[in-house]
Amino acid sequence: MENIDVSVVMPCLNEEKGIGICLKKIKEVFAKEKINGEIVVADNGSTDRSRQICIEAGARVFSEPVQGYGAAYLCGLKESRGKFIIIADSDNTYDFADIPQFLVELKKGNDFVIGSRFKGRINRGAMPWVNRYIGNPILSGMTRIFFRTRLSDIHCGMRAFTQEA
Repeated sequence: MENIDVSVVMPCLNEEKGIGICLKKIKEVFAKEKINGEIVVADNGSTDRSRQICIEAGARVFSEPVQGYGAAYLCGLKESRGKFIIIADSDNTYDFADIPQFLVELKKGNDFVIGSRFKGRINRGAMPWVNRYIGNPILSGMTRIFFRTRLSDIHCGMRAFTQEA
C-alpha cells in the first residue's frame, strides 16, 4: 500500500456545480507543493453528476447510505490513508490553496487546526447575516472563554488533523 501524506476528505450530496472546481484546486495544490496526496469523497446519495465528476477527476469515491453530514464524514475518514487529513465542504466555499498553511501547523506538532473565515475573506452568501454577526461570534467567544482557546471561527468547515488524533 502506498504511503499517503495528505488525505483531503469531502462529504458530497448533489454538488456537481462546485465539486469539480474543488478537485481541480486540490490537485493543483498537490502538484505545486509536491504533496503525495489523495482525495476521498464520501457520497451521501447524490442524484446528480457529482459522483461521476469525482471518479473522472481521480478521487476515491465511497458511498454512505446513512444520510447526514456527520455520517458522510465518518465514511470518508474511515477510508482515508493520509498521515494528515484535511476536511472541507465540496461546494467550493473554502479555499483549498490554504492546504499548505494547515500542513505547516500540523508539522509543527499541532494535532488539530481549524480555519477562520473571520481572519480572511467570507464569500458573499457563504454565511447568513445572523450567523456572521451574532451566532458564530458569540459561540466562538464562549469557546475561547470556557476552553481557553484562540479559535475565532468555531464553525469553520475547513479543518485539519493528524490521522493519529
